Amino acid sequence: MVITTCQITLHENLFYATREIGRLYETGRYLHNYGLTYALELVVAPYFNANALPRYAEDLGTLNLQEIYVTPARPIAVAFELNTFKYADNRYRVKMELGSRNTPSFGRAKELATGSTFQFAILSNKPISKIPRWIRLGKWMSKAAVTTKQEEIKERRDGNFTSAFPINPLDLPSETRLLTYDLISMPPVSLLDQAHLEGPHYRLADGRCVAAGLAYRVGA
Repeated sequence: MVITTCQITLHENLFYATREIGRLYETGRYLHNYGLTYALELVVAPYFNANALPRYAEDLGTLNLQEIYVTPARPIAVAFELNTFKYADNRYRVKMELGSRNTPSFGRAKELATGSTFQFAILSNKPISKIPRWIRLGKWMSKAAVTTKQEEIKERRDGNFTSAFPINPLDLPSETRLLTYDLISMPPVSLLDQAHLEGPHYRLADGRCVAAGLAYRVGA
């Protein structure tokens, strides 16, 4: 098993709506593994989606066949900025009528600030040579730098361990048992951090542990 430890550094403010409080749209501290997988271009979503619905099961499931998995990212050092946004109405003719959707025309966005850093891991059956140096994240397609360090792990251990990276609980194998964890509430699937588990895992050279058998099990 090859484990690639990755660090992300934001070069632009990052926004995605983890929580909405009235006109305030708040970005969380963690980066979800679904979004990271798309940002790394390990899978590519179709340009046109008639239903405007996510295709996580179809898109991410292809990586299970390649034995590639991306963990969520934990914040290492983060700061926030609060910015106001407003959508302009460019229509030449406006007809006053009851709206069918509650679409905000203005609000305030709590964004992760430039310079914030995060860490995650990519698990793969063989080394991945095409991890992009630069990626785009969030609603604004913000620019971020990625640095990597690959490590080959030959021994698979068993027993109690603490996960070095956040966990998407849907992606754990059935033989792994959750003991204690911190719940990180965020869509589309809440994450777990500081998770203590029992089951198969890999130990990195620095002593940190990563759960074995992780795979995209959304919709399973």
